[in-house]
Amino acid sequence: MSAHARRRKIKPINQADRVTRSLRALEHTASTSRVLNLLAIEAESGHRPEYGEQPLFQNKILNTALIIKHRLRNDDLYLFDEARQTATKVIIPFDRNDLKYGGQSVFVGQRGWQQMLIEACNASGNLSRDLETLEAIDTLPSLDPFLLREHLRRHRIAVAGCYFTLSPADYEAMQGFVGMEIAHLIELAYRDAGGLRRIHSARLVEALLAADVDERLEPLRNTLVMEGRSFREGVFSWKGFLYYKWMLTKLWPMLTDVGAEISAITVTGQRDAEADQYLDGVRKRLQGGVMVERAAILRTLKVYDDAFESLTSNGRPQQFRDFLLRAPELFLSLGERVGVISHISSFWRYRFPKGQATSVHVDEAIDIFMDFEANLSPPNT
Repeated sequence: MSAHARRRKIKPINQADRVTRSLRALEHTASTSRVLNLLAIEAESGHRPEYGEQPLFQNKILNTALIIKHRLRNDDLYLFDEARQTATKVIIPFDRNDLKYGGQSVFVGQRGWQQMLIEACNASGNLSRDLETLEAIDTLPSLDPFLLREHLRRHRIAVAGCYFTLSPADYEAMQGFVGMEIAHLIELAYRDAGGLRRIHSARLVEALLAADVDERLEPLRNTLVMEGRSFREGVFSWKGFLYYKWMLTKLWPMLTDVGAEISAITVTGQRDAEADQYLDGVRKRLQGGVMVERAAILRTLKVYDDAFESLTSNGRPQQFRDFLLRAPELFLSLGERVGVISHISSFWRYRFPKGQATSVHVDEAIDIFMDFEANLSPPNT
């Protein structure tokens, strides 16, 4: 039975209450790889000059919306002309001060979405820049702050730093990780540089993490015999692979802890036999679903690792060139899967700080578990 069917079967009367509770929970939830909570960002950073000078969206109503990477269900697919698995969902609260009143939701790319959004935002002026920003965001597999920031920079969209939760310390740690990852490539590129190798190493890492692909990476492009646009798209996706590899070094241990807490947490409150049956099975399904995502992530990362090994250890660039050509497609699949497990970990840890996940009311437990389960891949993928 699908998660959607279970939801209808378990709570047929309180569906509106469930949606309202979910929205109200998001009001006090930090952004995750699946949720960009602009309402919370305004509450935390709205007083800063940069927030007003470089907003994500120029329309003030849209700039306090909830942006969600949503895995489409069967009852969503008819909204689109083309087949797709995920979409970017925009939720405009009816009352930004109290989400119990719900909100209007629009999928980027659904039929008539631009006009629907213009009406929802009471946009009397030109909304073209904001619509372009949403279309750019829609091409990303997740809302991870580093990738979102770099992607917007590539599209010449200047946005204040308060919209991205990747701290300077995290960015510095990622730079160090990337330096170690591409150490063999640096050895090959600068083997005759002697004492200048460290300087060249730092420059190559900066070039790889820069928003634009510039002349510093031109020797690599020539080696791989790639056309400029394909090379730029491949390098951005390569950067995404490196970001996810770095992120997973922190995510795997966190996911292990969160999985143990999900299994051990006490569910309180009265519930009927159907709810009991759901709660008894959902934790095992979540564990199985996470294992499916993990296996798929590791398979995709191995494609990159094998290609990079062929380039740096065997001196054969063809496999890495093929990887860069496939990288944009692989990056989308990888990002969607990493985004799902990252959302589970970050949402759970925000709602239940470490050491405090002892009990949860049955209604909230069902809401949380259904949200997690609905975004995991089916077992046979």
